[in-house]
Amino acid sequence: MAIRIKYIIPFPFDEEGIANRAAQIPHDILGPGTTVECVPVRNSITNLDSYYEATLLDAYITEAGLLSEQEGYDAVCMDTVSDSGLYALRSQLSIPVIGPGLVSYCVASMVAKKFTIITMWDKWRHLYEKNLDTYHLWDKCASVRAINEEPNQKDLLSGKAQSVFDRLVEEAQKAVDEDGAGAILLGSTTMHEAVAYMQPRLSVPVINPGPVALKIAEMLVQLGISHSKKDFPQCASPDQDYKYFSLIGADGMTRQV
Repeated sequence: MAIRIKYIIPFPFDEEGIANRAAQIPHDILGPGTTVECVPVRNSITNLDSYYEATLLDAYITEAGLLSEQEGYDAVCMDTVSDSGLYALRSQLSIPVIGPGLVSYCVASMVAKKFTIITMWDKWRHLYEKNLDTYHLWDKCASVRAINEEPNQKDLLSGKAQSVFDRLVEEAQKAVDEDGAGAILLGSTTMHEAVAYMQPRLSVPVINPGPVALKIAEMLVQLGISHSKKDFPQCASPDQDYKYFSLIGADGMTRQV
């Protein structure tokens, strides 16, 4: 079965930046007919450190996904645990739209009683709080812990991996010992390089949001399941996609369709 998944990169990166993000794609566990295509947004924010930037990212990720069905994709994922644009795209698309945040929370709840989100810095805390509120999952969250290392969205953990890895393991172990966490979630898809180091050093599952989201997207397509259009109804007003397409790209131009 041939499956095309659009993976929306939340920054207008060049080929090197896209390759760093694409390294998390789990080709070894996806079917031979499944293709994941990394599509960067036309413009973005700096580091998603505020509600102000979160609103902008919602808009640019929504713009990047609106034509996915017409373009022949079978599913859409966004490469961010913030799940930016998730509900807006579900409203306008019938194909599955999957957010790594929601998926990783649900998978963690399947394998443990409580999970802890381990993240790079406290300035991302608002993202987790918003989504845990939206998804009604606070009772499953043991804690949110940060090592307070400002992330590099393009280069990821390049050049500082070892020191960051050890701190992530230390904070995760505290979550297990002190907070009662039975599973650890990475708080960003930018942290995917840490999983291979963390998992053998911890006694609980470490969940990597990006690969989990892509695998779930593939599974839903194979099963013929998508989100409920009762819960995510199509906009009843006339087509307003042009308002999204009027957003200014990183090149200073609007989108031409």
